[in-house]
Amino acid sequence: MNASSVKRIGVVGAGQMGRGIAQVAAAAGIEVVLCDASLEIADKGKSLIGKILGKQVEKGKMSADEHRALLDRIVPAGSMDGFSSAELAVEAATENVDLKIDLFRKADAALAPGAILASNTSSISITRLAAATSRPERVIGMHFMNPVPLMKLVEIVRGVQTSPETYALVHELAVRLGKTVITSEDRPGFLVNRMLIPFLNEACFTLQEGVGSPEDIDTGAKLGLNHPMGPLELADLIGLDTVLAIAEVLHKDLGEDKYRPAALLRNLVAAGWLGKKSGRGFYVYDEKGQKTTSSLAR
Repeated sequence: MNASSVKRIGVVGAGQMGRGIAQVAAAAGIEVVLCDASLEIADKGKSLIGKILGKQVEKGKMSADEHRALLDRIVPAGSMDGFSSAELAVEAATENVDLKIDLFRKADAALAPGAILASNTSSISITRLAAATSRPERVIGMHFMNPVPLMKLVEIVRGVQTSPETYALVHELAVRLGKTVITSEDRPGFLVNRMLIPFLNEACFTLQEGVGSPEDIDTGAKLGLNHPMGPLELADLIGLDTVLAIAEVLHKDLGEDKYRPAALLRNLVAAGWLGKKSGRGFYVYDEKGQKTTSSLAR
């Protein structure tokens, strides 16, 4: 099997990342089974993809026929039964190790023996996930960046058991999806989040200690460091629960105090202020997802 022979993939999770993966795969001519806990959730995920792409049609960047053909390649599902004919499945669920292991076992049972099982995890050990399956040599990390259709990078993570053949096929597939590939060994946070999360966490400490306002911190990063987004804006986009989960993995697995999550980050997650997806994080967002004011202003 090679990447050009991949005709059908399964995606576990119809949230923001799963939808994005389904969209780029369908755009590359691959049929996608988009699976979630219920058919209703999966249907909603497909509808959101259609809505987003509908704006491309309105702007003349995509024809109505292309829009229809892409959506026709996405099949919503409330179970993994449709994975039996898939050459590869990508898990894109919440960053929770117990949940991912459970989903990996179910996907492993649903897939054909030769199929590859990938995870979009941003921090959890691929080796650990692979050990929960009957195909550890065919398990790999395929970490897409958010938002998937716009971000060019895919971080491929090799577990201890990952075979060279699995790595080569997934690398080739990522290129087929229009992505640039970097490769990481299976270490906490991999490459991107090993660098990013301490930066975001330090911005949380800076705000927590009253060094500057959210606006000043973000403007400082954008204009002083030439970043396209400030760290607090980016944390809101990623999801503060996801940022916290990765920070906790880094702190636990690397055992160094410098990785400890800021209390402010923990408190915002405890309050349910998870960022843009919940309408409030470091900033408040309107119904269109546009940033309005600082969430912490009193």
